[in-house]
Amino acid sequence: MNISLPEALKSFVDEQVASHGYSTSSEYVRELIRMDQDRQNLRALLLEGAASTPTSPVNAAYFDGLRERVKRRKTA
Repeated sequence: MNISLPEALKSFVDEQVASHGYSTSSEYVRELIRMDQDRQNLRALLLEGAASTPTSPVNAAYFDGLRERVKRRKTA
C-alpha cells in the first residue's frame, strides 16, 4: 500500500517519527491505525453498555468482590 501525502503532512509524519522513536513512517502509521481500531472497539463497547438494561446500583461490597476475583486470578 502506498500513501501520498501533501508536503505539510509528510513533514508532520517525519517529525513524529523522529521525536517519538519510531523507526519508519510505516511504523508510525501502523500505530495510528492500531489506536484507531482500539478507539472504535472502545466506542462499540461503550455504545453496547449504554444500550444495555440498567442494573442495580453498585456499592463498596461489589468493588470488594471484584478486587477479590482479580486477586484469585493472579494467584491461579
